Amino acid sequence: MGEHVVQGDTHPGHVGTACLLSSSFAESGKDNGVATLPIMGRNSRQTIGKVRVDYLVIRPIRGLHCDMNASFTRYWRKRSALDVGHRGAGSTQAAKHHKVQENTIASFKSAANHGAAYVEFDVHLSRDSVPIVYHDLTCCIATKKKNDKTSLELIEVPVKDLTYDQLQLLKLAHATAMKSKDHKDLLEDEEEIDEDQPFPSLSQIFQAVPENVGFNIELKWICQMKDGSWDGNLSSYFNMNTFLDIILTCVLQMAGQRRIVFSCFDPDVCSMVRQKQNKYPILFLTQGISDTYPTLMDIRCQSTQVAMSFAQSENILGISAHTEELLKSPGLIREAQTKGLVVFCWGEDNNDHRNRSTLREQGIDGLIYDRICDDQGEQSNVFKVEEQHSLQEVVSDETRRNCPCSPYSMPPCSSASKTQGSSSVESDSGLSSS
Repeated sequence: MGEHVVQGDTHPGHVGTACLLSSSFAESGKDNGVATLPIMGRNSRQTIGKVRVDYLVIRPIRGLHCDMNASFTRYWRKRSALDVGHRGAGSTQAAKHHKVQENTIASFKSAANHGAAYVEFDVHLSRDSVPIVYHDLTCCIATKKKNDKTSLELIEVPVKDLTYDQLQLLKLAHATAMKSKDHKDLLEDEEEIDEDQPFPSLSQIFQAVPENVGFNIELKWICQMKDGSWDGNLSSYFNMNTFLDIILTCVLQMAGQRRIVFSCFDPDVCSMVRQKQNKYPILFLTQGISDTYPTLMDIRCQSTQVAMSFAQSENILGISAHTEELLKSPGLIREAQTKGLVVFCWGEDNNDHRNRSTLREQGIDGLIYDRICDDQGEQSNVFKVEEQHSLQEVVSDETRRNCPCSPYSMPPCSSASKTQGSSSVESDSGLSSS
């Protein structure tokens, strides 16, 4: 490099310097990315090389005060595996005969009525910054040709480019419909029931779904594949800080007593959520080593082992791993848990009850799967059952305390004991001891 170290140098090995300024971030307009910096030679002050630096700028949420009154970022009460309804009652695309549309209020309520401890769904922003519930980064808009009332042509549009009101006017078509030439179903009459409509706002979901049902909120963000391509062909997205501030503010203001667990495939988003608020936990979503999905560019996303290390380094709750890798290497579940991590799992393999049984035996903390309504009859979820048991214990305790023959009552019923004789005293004693 044309630089050399002088013997006796007070800084041996120091051959050059690179300077990263905060103004560099401001100029790029991005709070995360890669900066390429010139390395200036120590002696010559000429450029001798370049260095690439990954950066992430985390800003506090404006106007929102966080304190330590309630913090669950690292808290998890160990139970048997929790049932998590994927997109509510299940993916519409995965179900052959779906009863309700995925990611609708009706779908979430259906899962809640069939014992789901949590419902899982994706949240992203409309063009006018309304947090909405929808799985894909893109949707299809149907256009009619001139003088042709029967045929339709579908155009794929990023959800982020449509306002909330525009999304409410759409008849939903999945992006896979682009491969089909028959779109007659889009000409059929619309559902009139509000709870069956796609693109509900996050606020509507909070208001409509019973509070004892937890929310596993996946924060939708674009991912880059190892081949350089991007999710939904979107190489640019929202400002990460702004995106998260809007969604987190909505959740923190509306969650009440509801259990919330965030998740995301983007490790930088996980880091931001952990630092921006201290109330709710986040799981790092990982597809691990997979034959189903293409490998992601970010090395932190390429295996469950690396995902564990990242979760530990950022002090987040745990990981949500792809079941494909867990079934091949079930020991990963115990390994993660010995490192103090909570482990959820997701993927189509979870739709097989035999796989779910295997994962339960391995001690998985949460199972995200489709068609929960087909596998379980109408029932209360584990949180509702626990709440009812606690209430019964309180009522029983109050009943014992208020009983005139109870040793906890005030004043003690000594006069009653004297008038009713010794046999009654023994009977009362037996009742109170039970």
